[in-house]
Amino acid sequence: MYIRRDSKAMKSTDSAKCLGSKSLAICCLLLHLLLCIRPAVSQTQSPSRYLHNVDSNNNNNERLHQILKGSGAGSGATQLNWPQPPKQTVPDVKTELAKLNNTYVYQNAWPANNVKLGAVTAVSFDKAGNVVIFHRVDRVWGQTTFDNRNQYQEKYRGPIRESTVLALEPATGKVQYDWGKNFFYMPHGLTVDPEDNVWLTDVAMHQVFKFPPRGGDGKPALTLGDAFQPGSGRKFCKPTSVAVLDNGDFFVADGYCNARILKYSRTGELILFWGQNTFSGISYDVAPQNFFAIPHALTLVPELQLLCAADRENGRVQCFLSSNGTFHSQYHNQLIGDRLFSMAYTPAAGGQLVIVNGPTAELGIHPEHYNEVHGFVLSMRSKQLVSKFGPNNLQFQNPHDVAVTADGNEIYVAELNPMRIHKFVHRSLAKPMSLSASKDSRDSAISQAVGGDQVPAMAVHHPSGKAILVASLMLLFAGSTFALALIFARRRKRGCLPFGARSRRHAWEKSDGFKLGGLLDRDRNGFEKLDQQASDEEQETKTLASAQYA
Repeated sequence: MYIRRDSKAMKSTDSAKCLGSKSLAICCLLLHLLLCIRPAVSQTQSPSRYLHNVDSNNNNNERLHQILKGSGAGSGATQLNWPQPPKQTVPDVKTELAKLNNTYVYQNAWPANNVKLGAVTAVSFDKAGNVVIFHRVDRVWGQTTFDNRNQYQEKYRGPIRESTVLALEPATGKVQYDWGKNFFYMPHGLTVDPEDNVWLTDVAMHQVFKFPPRGGDGKPALTLGDAFQPGSGRKFCKPTSVAVLDNGDFFVADGYCNARILKYSRTGELILFWGQNTFSGISYDVAPQNFFAIPHALTLVPELQLLCAADRENGRVQCFLSSNGTFHSQYHNQLIGDRLFSMAYTPAAGGQLVIVNGPTAELGIHPEHYNEVHGFVLSMRSKQLVSKFGPNNLQFQNPHDVAVTADGNEIYVAELNPMRIHKFVHRSLAKPMSLSASKDSRDSAISQAVGGDQVPAMAVHHPSGKAILVASLMLLFAGSTFALALIFARRRKRGCLPFGARSRRHAWEKSDGFKLGGLLDRDRNGFEKLDQQASDEEQETKTLASAQYA
């Protein structure tokens, strides 16, 4: 039996099947495309790297998720649509770094040997030209210093008893004055304004302070924030840095928790603020404007009326109009890496940023991310690196802040570990380098978290001077011994010493001259075996450092 089908019906059925297949294929294709272009979190991210900035309220997981995906600090933040990272030719970082010139010479003998420091967190200049530094003395920012709500856990220790602010004479490094006893708990940022007032931030107290020139009577003229009370709005949460305009208005980088910049009038009235929190891995390439992963330091560019911020974990410098906070430009470079701790501006050579980066944050998880810790000079005109510098042309370990003179001839770098303040002079003005041994940049193991590195409590400068002294004494001893042997030999030749005729004839019996072997023959009188004791031994204890914050 044959069943007859209408040809039109068959064609219609076939067409419907064809259309259904095509629609299904198109839907699958669109779904595939959506999945492909969906922005993914970079594999370089590690949740533990950011846990210290997360509140421990009921929405911990949601907060961490927001931070890792780049959402803002506020509860009402919207989801970001991350752009795709631009395709770039990845340079051979090690090779390119080797090509950079070293235009600054390290001053090994600066500061004076009797200057003892804790972790040095900040450096600036007063009106007299002194180098003013902020240091933590015996305090260390470790993993248990704050809880998950950013509450300081070591308040019971009281304030630091010794001076936390030192002013060093730029030529010799001698202390000109000091202050800041019994006030600070965990120093961080220091800025001296055009009127010689000193602005300081304390991350434990969550406050910003303005002191009169040279500290005045030790009491702040202006205080912002609530002591030991982290927060947002008119409160701070681990503020990092201050920059002051000529008219007295000033900016505060509210860095570790809120990731924002605030502008105040000279009397302390809030004018405006901007910025949101973001962590995005290789974000120095893709992070949006006005987003920060710890705004860690501030500097002003007066000629362009700009305020620039070191966007630390994004590895970049963002610059804004100082009048209204509008984004202007950003500066980054793959040779610097993904951590940029501080920068300072000099108008020299048409405008330059002097930058210090930090150790890579991956702790060896991604060894392909080659990183070197240097100071860098970046041209604001070309946005290219001009040169690099470091202690004796080597690397730093944990640089934290940098300052440069207006003429660009001197650079000072504050370092957490080893606990140092470094001085560099432009090569065109530098004197010949001394024979001081170079700083060993590998003498302690470094552990990193989101904040920084742990260091010993105190340090004494220039341990290499002892090594030089030991070597000098050894050379002096060897030379004097040889000279004494020659004197004895000549006196014996002339018969001036009671060694006996036989000994004299034995030492000089041949006409080809003096033989030291004959002089030291075992059966002659006068010489005994020299018992040389090790009198100039030196042992240097190397301390392994665990994670401290910056």
